Amino acid sequence: MDQTVRDNSRVEPHPVEFRCSDGVVLGGHLFRTTMPEPIGLAIVNPATGVLARYYHRYAGFLAEHGFDVLTYDYRGIGQSRPARLRGCGYRWRDWGERDFAAALQFAGGEKRRGQLVVVGHSIGGFLPGLADNAQGIDRMLTVGAQYAWWRDYVATRRAGLFLKWHVAMPALTAAFGYFPGRRLGWLEDLPAGVAHEWSFRGPRFESSHPRAERRRVVARMASFTAPILAVAVSDDEFGTAPAIRRTLHYYKGADRTAVMLQPSDYGRQSIGHFALFHDSHSGGFWRDSLRWLRDGENPWPHRVIDHHV
Repeated sequence: MDQTVRDNSRVEPHPVEFRCSDGVVLGGHLFRTTMPEPIGLAIVNPATGVLARYYHRYAGFLAEHGFDVLTYDYRGIGQSRPARLRGCGYRWRDWGERDFAAALQFAGGEKRRGQLVVVGHSIGGFLPGLADNAQGIDRMLTVGAQYAWWRDYVATRRAGLFLKWHVAMPALTAAFGYFPGRRLGWLEDLPAGVAHEWSFRGPRFESSHPRAERRRVVARMASFTAPILAVAVSDDEFGTAPAIRRTLHYYKGADRTAVMLQPSDYGRQSIGHFALFHDSHSGGFWRDSLRWLRDGENPWPHRVIDHHV
């Protein structure tokens, strides 16, 4: 995926750094709204192997419409990449238990007033439930949120995706000591622990945790109480309806609504897993998403596929 993007909003992002509980320092940007007073603060969680700057245009849009916005790179990615990726020991679950938890703590100190909301793309919509300090979140929007259980991939491409992400990726990771996604043009480079959790996870997310920790992890996910609007797109090969439902199943304590959008809803032939964050959607999906983030109103009631209170 091409992650070369230019921020064309009127909001100037300010570089920030914050420290996780284990001492790892993460890099990101803070967008301050152009409005006289903010509605609140939004945290944007990226997809796996996607630079935070890919979301800067969307963050700038939210800032122009009343939100302060925090974007950041997970450990091992972009501005949070160590000098040596091989042997760093970073894991996928660290992105939720440590990185997102640190982002929440930082956001708490930066929030001037109003709501604290989260936008989570792909794995970024699953990670919030892993943080032990997520009680202050007021609302969450997820887009294609899932954790890449291969049997949930779209049936017509499942075999090819399995070979790519569950055969080639672990083999290359073993050879290089990290996943060299950038040179392949697939994703950013990934720490070995992240790549292996993706490649070898079973249908239950907690299976990648030590057995003694699994019950506690599931209970933490169930204790997340912020309302969730989960967006899926019908031509998303990763974020299929089964994948979205698998993620929402863990958020038992939250009011959960899932919607399945069609590319034709926005006059498109295709959208897929990434395109909703492209600025060509600023007058459509982006503007619709504000209704949920700002007002708690589902803009797509005719597309609901699941609702659990």
